[in-house]
Amino acid sequence: MHQTVHALFQEAAADSPDNAFLACPAYPGRAYHPDGVEFTYGQVRDAVARLTALYRDAGYGLGHRVALLMENRPEHFFHLLALNAVGASCVPVNPDYTHDETLYQMQHSDADLAVVIADRVERMQAVAADRPEKVLHVVNADDLPAALPGPTTSAAPGEPGPETEVALFYTSGTTGRPKGCVITNFYFLNAGEWYWNMGGHFTMERGVERLYNPLPVFHMNCGAVTFVCMMLGRNCLMVPDRFHPTRWWKDLVDLRATAFHYLGIVAPVLLKQPECPEEKQHNCRFALGAGMEPEMHPLFEERFGTRLVEVWGMTETGRIFGDCHDPRQITTRAFGRPFGGLEAKVVDDDDNEVPRGAEGELLVRWGGPEGPRHGFFSGYLKNPEATAEAWKGGWFHTGDAVRQDESGMLFFVDRKKNIIRRSGENIAAAEIEATIQAMDKVAQVAVMPVTDEMRDEEVMACVVPMAGIAPTAEFAREIQEWCLEKIAYYKAPGWLYFLDALPVTGTQKVQKQEIFPKDTDPRAAEGVHDLRDTKKRRR
Repeated sequence: MHQTVHALFQEAAADSPDNAFLACPAYPGRAYHPDGVEFTYGQVRDAVARLTALYRDAGYGLGHRVALLMENRPEHFFHLLALNAVGASCVPVNPDYTHDETLYQMQHSDADLAVVIADRVERMQAVAADRPEKVLHVVNADDLPAALPGPTTSAAPGEPGPETEVALFYTSGTTGRPKGCVITNFYFLNAGEWYWNMGGHFTMERGVERLYNPLPVFHMNCGAVTFVCMMLGRNCLMVPDRFHPTRWWKDLVDLRATAFHYLGIVAPVLLKQPECPEEKQHNCRFALGAGMEPEMHPLFEERFGTRLVEVWGMTETGRIFGDCHDPRQITTRAFGRPFGGLEAKVVDDDDNEVPRGAEGELLVRWGGPEGPRHGFFSGYLKNPEATAEAWKGGWFHTGDAVRQDESGMLFFVDRKKNIIRRSGENIAAAEIEATIQAMDKVAQVAVMPVTDEMRDEEVMACVVPMAGIAPTAEFAREIQEWCLEKIAYYKAPGWLYFLDALPVTGTQKVQKQEIFPKDTDPRAAEGVHDLRDTKKRRR
């Protein structure tokens, strides 16, 4: 295996310089690449060499971090590779983060520099101004200066290697703030190779595949795993700016896609689209993703002629499970069996293994002689307590409730953690609760997931108003507007329910499961407010 991601890229560019590497579809009127673009390995090599020289000349190296707010543009990967070449790490920034969320990420990561697309420069400069404890330089990614401002500290001695940090991916936890997952060269390379070797219905050919991935580059899937997997096969990664249902099949045909990634939201939305010629003209043999509703799975495959492989994985784990070998169980929530050294067991609340068929929490680890953490994330930045808790007993605790049958097949049941998964985004309920609780008019709040037919789950906030505050529709909208100003739009409540008091235990711990009667749909509760029509991105 190569020592660094950049070393793998250099090898790929040397032996396949004319192969397509990175592309994006055409979107007329878009500020960048409105006609679409496709870069070969050779073209990216030249661009990366120029950026590498810029970073190196400015003094960036081991121990430094550079924030990248590039949205889903191919150029994001130019910078990632250049930073990896000098030994620095990138901190991808979610473009939907608010000022406060971005400020937290910049403070927590200790980023030395932020490379930001033109229309986000002023916002990042405002963040930098609010981080006086350490200078944060901000440069325009669309018009880079001839010389970059340098870091305030010298690079650490040595050369980049397998354990050098490549990226700091932020992922939601059960506490209010996202945790920074430290991801190394070995993680990147090993995870990409794991994808490449999945086999079965997810078998790829060298120099042939063109993978369309609508997932954000600030997540591990597109930002690390499929990126490296495409390099291993000298293949092409295609990144749209986001999921566009009306253009989906046209993009896949225009870009000559052979495969794509999906989330739960993709299937119901595409199935509701009117038929178009392109849905029968594409050449996609398979797709990989998670969250497909069992009843929709066969309908999707029959209508669109593409096999969908359900998988399971996390930022922390790197490797995945996948239901990619026949006979697939597409009318269930099956996501594969343990294989290749990645071990799994299902346990109760005391970490005792449960009988086959019983529900419990999924625990995973590497079973080889290298140790259980081999190939996983290196830990949560500045949070050794959370890292140790996640790895208690030598197994990584996923927080996902599953069951396992006698054949070893794993089936997803629910999310044990206090996490809401909306359109592929993991949202910590505690973060939303803290935001709403800060309102003077709110006495108590509990946030929970509710089912959403298009987005997997939606955010519901159960609010106890302060005395004298009427539980009106206007107040519900006021709470949502407050959230839209404080946190990313997708975290704001889509449903809101007022009540007189929250059910609590003798120790005053909120019992969310007691708010609504068992086996009822909270969305149907009398007096609930549907706020989904005003839950929209604010730019």
